Amino acid sequence: MSYNNVLSATNEGVTTITINRPSKLNALNSETIQELHTAFKKADEDKVTKVIIVTGSGEKAFVAGADISEFADFSVSEGGKLAAEGQAKLFDFVANLDTPVIAAVNGFALGGGLELAMAAHFRVASDNAKMGLPEVSLGVIPGYGGTQRLPQLVGKGRAMELIMTAGMIDANQALQYGLVNHVVAQENLLEFTGGIAAKIMRNSPMAIAAAIRAINAGFEDGENGFDAEVMEFGNCFGTADFQEGTQAFLNKRKPVFTGK
Repeated sequence: MSYNNVLSATNEGVTTITINRPSKLNALNSETIQELHTAFKKADEDKVTKVIIVTGSGEKAFVAGADISEFADFSVSEGGKLAAEGQAKLFDFVANLDTPVIAAVNGFALGGGLELAMAAHFRVASDNAKMGLPEVSLGVIPGYGGTQRLPQLVGKGRAMELIMTAGMIDANQALQYGLVNHVVAQENLLEFTGGIAAKIMRNSPMAIAAAIRAINAGFEDGENGFDAEVMEFGNCFGTADFQEGTQAFLNKRKPVFTGK
């Protein structure tokens, strides 16, 4: 499929989705959000794809924020609709995919860019990455899940400070905070992230999807994560992957999972 602002390529089970607006530092506009939704949906439904990596084109930015020119004149109702539709179409959509999503954060990840990275299941950063939620400097707050996901990842106090000061942190501080899992040299970012993807692909896609659902349930209002874990654990017993995994273990061979 052809996109204006997104590149998508699949190689050996990994689909890499690249936000490709380098002249705008890969800023998210409505067209890009829709294209990302389509690209993620297509990758998640593709039987060949086992892991999705999302990154930005060029060396300067993952995503430098939202395209402010699109909503500078919005009314209260239009602003609320923008946030609700964006969360449903992209950020919550990505967070709840069954296919693992890794954000390879190269350069600036600000505003909606950091919110997209936080919606991924985990993050790897280049050593030149800078992250922050600067929305209050524009008289608004993060609207794509930032006020919820940042405290979950770094704690309430640090999230409050980062959001209130509209400040940025570098990759090493993000690692210290637990916002990213790894920091690597920019030239090694995709290779390193691909190595993690390869480790993930050795395991059962059915079990990985179940684990994502169970983990996410623990962060949702009205959901009991322990109950979700019990249900997902039990459901695993009805999969071909469980039969293959246990038989491979008992017979001292490597499993060949089919994702069924």
